[in-house]
Amino acid sequence: MPSSWVDGSSLLAIEVGAANTRAVLFDVIESEYRFVASGSAPTTAEAPIKDVGEGVRNAIRNLQKLIGNTLLDESRGLITPSQPNGSGVDALVVTLSAGPVIKTVIVGLVNDVSLESARRLAESTYTRIVDTIGLNDLRKPDQQIDSLLHYLRPDLVVISGGTDGGASRSIQKVLEPIGLACFLLPEEKRPDVLFAGNEKMEDEVKNLMGSLAASLHFSPNVRPSLETEDLDPAGRELARMFINIRKRQIKGVDTLDLWSSGHILPTAYAAGRMVRFLAKVYGGEKGILSVDIGSSAAIISAGFNRKTTLSVYPQFGLGENLSRMQNYTTLEDILRWSSLDIPVGVLRNYLHQKSLYPASIPATKEDFAISQAVSRQALYLAMQSARRDFPENIATINPALTPLFESIVAGGGALSGASRPGPSLLLLLDSIQPVGVTTIMLDQNSLLPLLGAAVSRNNILPVQVYKSGAFLSVGTVISPVVAASYGTVILRAKLNYENGAEAQVDLKYGNIETLPLSSGEVGELSIQGLRGADIGFGPGRSLTIPVSGGALGVVFDGRGRPLDLPADAVRRRELIKKWNWALGGE
Repeated sequence: MPSSWVDGSSLLAIEVGAANTRAVLFDVIESEYRFVASGSAPTTAEAPIKDVGEGVRNAIRNLQKLIGNTLLDESRGLITPSQPNGSGVDALVVTLSAGPVIKTVIVGLVNDVSLESARRLAESTYTRIVDTIGLNDLRKPDQQIDSLLHYLRPDLVVISGGTDGGASRSIQKVLEPIGLACFLLPEEKRPDVLFAGNEKMEDEVKNLMGSLAASLHFSPNVRPSLETEDLDPAGRELARMFINIRKRQIKGVDTLDLWSSGHILPTAYAAGRMVRFLAKVYGGEKGILSVDIGSSAAIISAGFNRKTTLSVYPQFGLGENLSRMQNYTTLEDILRWSSLDIPVGVLRNYLHQKSLYPASIPATKEDFAISQAVSRQALYLAMQSARRDFPENIATINPALTPLFESIVAGGGALSGASRPGPSLLLLLDSIQPVGVTTIMLDQNSLLPLLGAAVSRNNILPVQVYKSGAFLSVGTVISPVVAASYGTVILRAKLNYENGAEAQVDLKYGNIETLPLSSGEVGELSIQGLRGADIGFGPGRSLTIPVSGGALGVVFDGRGRPLDLPADAVRRRELIKKWNWALGGE
């Protein structure tokens, strides 16, 4: 990319997370944009401070110590634009994930059409769907109203339904209980409303809901026809609504909005925006997958040739929601991922303590094993939920398995806290269970959402930073799909290096093997599949493919798909230790 396109402007990106707030500086180094440094501090959304601005200023102060320049003036405001003496920055963007889960009611007509679209839309940000109202709802209107008034008190109502130009009476029928409930609620308790249905209904919706909602928003129909779904315009509107809701809920968000001149986005939405870009630039027949497992939520975004999906699961976040994780899984299912023999009671206590103190870090080997097991199960559950929204007709070996992905970018506190890449890679292999040939990148500095937010300020910066090495390349992972007995050779591979050397491996079912290939290096990998092993090119097919290196080189995961852990606890724990050791763990 020509250096003349780089204007030399510095950019500060702020991420306000549930547990921590980060201030990240991007600037021009040797005619290209680079990630310079990052400062962090505890988020101050909760008591006793209850103002996210304080945590932001603390993070910026810590960044100042690293870069040696002043970014805040004497009145603690941001210095912008940058000054001749080196102080200040030229632009600011903000991403936000802190705050309580937004209680949401979705309203539509048909369960598997408009209501499904409303669900996917609502799950693209930090919401919890507390009720669903549609034509098939067996409750009487007074029961629906009573539920909204006394039990749910939603923050947001998402309405879809009706194809463009279609019938309107059905929508009016499902909207009446919502309108009456809003009328009976105190003004300060009324929800925001997004209408993303039949566009010819907008005037009627304004008459019914305009004076009753906290704010009423419209977007193009998410289901303009029965065969067509388009969530992108409604997703942009929902992102703006999210920020407005947070302004009312959390002190200091309005200040950040002012500092950034309106360039503030939900963290998940910003990540999805970057995945959409990566899919267009680097995706081919296969897709691009981004996963983020942090305190506020598990975020899964997948970019395919013509569609990007974004799913946000606060219920699988590793912060205050952990105490309710047993609503979605069992303690035994969490402990199956542990390499240590940990009593159920110890795990239960950990979940409650971590929900009270999300920013705490593992202090013992046992704590680390528990945190890794919890993160695995949370990401595994999030992936299983997200897969149902992946588009049809995508590249896959088996529709029941994870689709084929060109690359996987993974971030979040559960991964960035590991001292070595091996445990992080094993966590991803266990929970995502990729198939075929995939390159894996670790977003150790959680830059992906910030780059997505930066696009609106500088569309060259995200491209150059992503290609600069700011993301840690773990390497290329080969995951054959095959049915075999433990110890049976399922794949033979030979890696030819650029200097003429070569290395070989016989992959046995149930094992993980590696071949060295450093970051920045490329090699030629010849693969012979045995016993019908398929890496995406057909069962048992032999082929030669180019591979790129990374911190762990070329990794061969021969444990089969779906991953089947032994029922015997002692053997299972020994295998987990063996797999961890194979990837350089302890």
